[in-house]
Amino acid sequence: MSYSNTFIRVAADCPVETGVIPVSSKPQLPAHIIQYELLADCPYRYTHEELLYEVHVRHKQIPEEERTSRRAELWAELFSKKHPCLRASMLPKRYGWGVHYDAEGRIAIYAMESPEYDGFISGTDSGLTLLNAMRSKRS
Repeated sequence: MSYSNTFIRVAADCPVETGVIPVSSKPQLPAHIIQYELLADCPYRYTHEELLYEVHVRHKQIPEEERTSRRAELWAELFSKKHPCLRASMLPKRYGWGVHYDAEGRIAIYAMESPEYDGFISGTDSGLTLLNAMRSKRS
């Protein structure tokens, strides 16, 4: 699912008070850390589909030359099945990062204590759709 002009607030049961940079001691990084690195380093570069693809090929450690030569095949294989949207990502659920999709569907993340996050959730932008991240536990 891809959004535009949408902001995903952190989950109501998010356990942190500020945006936390996710870390891992494992040699193979989990998907949410790859998401964080891509979105923190290059805000508004990726659409949802582009982000899913980049996370997939990095998580599977597919070599760069194979990514280039088999891009269409890897893309088709990845999107032959459905994927959850970023409302289900650990970034807004556990680590305190709001997710903004601009008018073109490009994505950036904002820490929940940031002035930008407050600006998005204040409702001053009447064209912006506000959604909540999915809760980690049922209420």
